[in-house]
Amino acid sequence: MKHLLKLSDLSKDDIYHILNLADQLKYERKNNIHKDYLKGKKLGMIFRKSSTRTRVSFEVGMYELGGMALFLSDRDIQLGRGEPVKDTARVFSRYLDGVMIRTFDQAEVEEFANSGSIPVINALTDYAHPCQVLADLMTIREYKGIFSGLKMCFIGDGNNMANSLLVGALTMGMKFSIACPKGYQITPELVEWAKKYDGMFEMTDDVMQAAKDADVLYTDVWASMGQEEEKAIREKAFAGFQVNAQVMSVAKKDAMVLHCLPAHRGEEITEDVLEAHAQEIFDEAENRLHVQKAVMVKLMRD
Repeated sequence: MKHLLKLSDLSKDDIYHILNLADQLKYERKNNIHKDYLKGKKLGMIFRKSSTRTRVSFEVGMYELGGMALFLSDRDIQLGRGEPVKDTARVFSRYLDGVMIRTFDQAEVEEFANSGSIPVINALTDYAHPCQVLADLMTIREYKGIFSGLKMCFIGDGNNMANSLLVGALTMGMKFSIACPKGYQITPELVEWAKKYDGMFEMTDDVMQAAKDADVLYTDVWASMGQEEEKAIREKAFAGFQVNAQVMSVAKKDAMVLHCLPAHRGEEITEDVLEAHAQEIFDEAENRLHVQKAVMVKLMRD
């Protein structure tokens, strides 16, 4: 494992290794055990998309591991003024020990990894969100104890979250169903990829069918960052694609609810369902810190 660019680059064993290390790091943090796993290491954080959880968790994570993090927006570096990605990657490789990138185009992250000589972490693209899904898997294991035999249901846009959740769920032995409107479905190449998991994947526009007997219900905002101009169109398309009491009634009685946040209450999830499952959702948000620390240690430690 040289980089974390998308979840399909990882084997089941890779994911288990990251989750086990994240559990250890979470235990150490809770018990005030401080170990400078990345003492003296430097992480560049390129943000072409802003974020709350991503920035705070990576900065805090590097601090707690004994390293330092540099926040770099488009206004701070020449990449935002047209410098080629390959040139920035080669320069950063002379200064830094790793780079985290939150951007639009998956190709930008891939090019950075191919052009530089340091580990690259995809902190979100329009195609994939591997760090979030590792945190989701960590949370599911904390609450359910296992992966195999569980059913995860995603309700909403077949976007980066759906793409990565599909890969994460199937890789770890879970069934995966998604309810999404026509025209907002999962990337075709991943639908093709999922065919090797015979009978484990379902894509439909019927929310109740997708949610039936689910152990984990998951949703995300209808309009992601960069799609604000589509808000009215998407509100119409996604009407009815909501995690609410009716949907919860067909899932397992002990079903958990996850949301990558921020949440738009009254749109993709109702206030009552979110608050009833707030412990799970905010444990999930916290676990971003622990899995990202694990990824950084795995990639950047000598």
